[in-house]
Amino acid sequence: MANVEWSLQGHSIANCNCDFGCPCQFNTLPTHGDCRAMTALKIDKGRFGDVDLSNLAACLMFAWPRAIHLGDGEAFVVISDHANEAQRNALLTILSGKETAPGATFFNVFAPTLAKIHDPVFAPIEFYLDLEKRIGRVRIPGVIETSIEPIRNPITGKEHRVSVNLPEGFEYHQAEYASGSTRADGPIKLSIANAHSHLYNLHMTTNGVV
Repeated sequence: MANVEWSLQGHSIANCNCDFGCPCQFNTLPTHGDCRAMTALKIDKGRFGDVDLSNLAACLMFAWPRAIHLGDGEAFVVISDHANEAQRNALLTILSGKETAPGATFFNVFAPTLAKIHDPVFAPIEFYLDLEKRIGRVRIPGVIETSIEPIRNPITGKEHRVSVNLPEGFEYHQAEYASGSTRADGPIKLSIANAHSHLYNLHMTTNGVV
């Protein structure tokens, strides 16, 4: 049976507890042995079958006690509070890796590594990203606050720009790397300071990254 056709276009911010570069992007083990991360999506244009997903946002928080592929992880998602029931169900389906070609998106890849998925929350999501300047922020009052800035030379303080291409990536094909800090006080606690962040133009479908 064919999957429901869906697509998301917009922007994304991710921040994890690893050193700049994030070993996962190079098929190596996490910096500190575990993985704690957030990723947020601002959907400018999107659909799930006949359901319009434009102008919605979502923020996911993750925690794995070891490398992601070893499992026992947990996830928590917040979706824009102005989403209606059909939109909520559609986004939750996509973010849980369903209706997706196997291995085509990081949602689908992460799904079998998760032992616990917290009940979703629907709340206002503040999202800002200037991709060229590598500046961004995500804020959900009482849940999470993430701030993004350029990586800087530790001696001179000069901005250090890094762009990475992943031609077969399941999250992005090209991203700007930056420095991110996150504090999350919801079901998944995050305390990340000046660690890896990647920022990219989001364009993802049922069959993977475009």
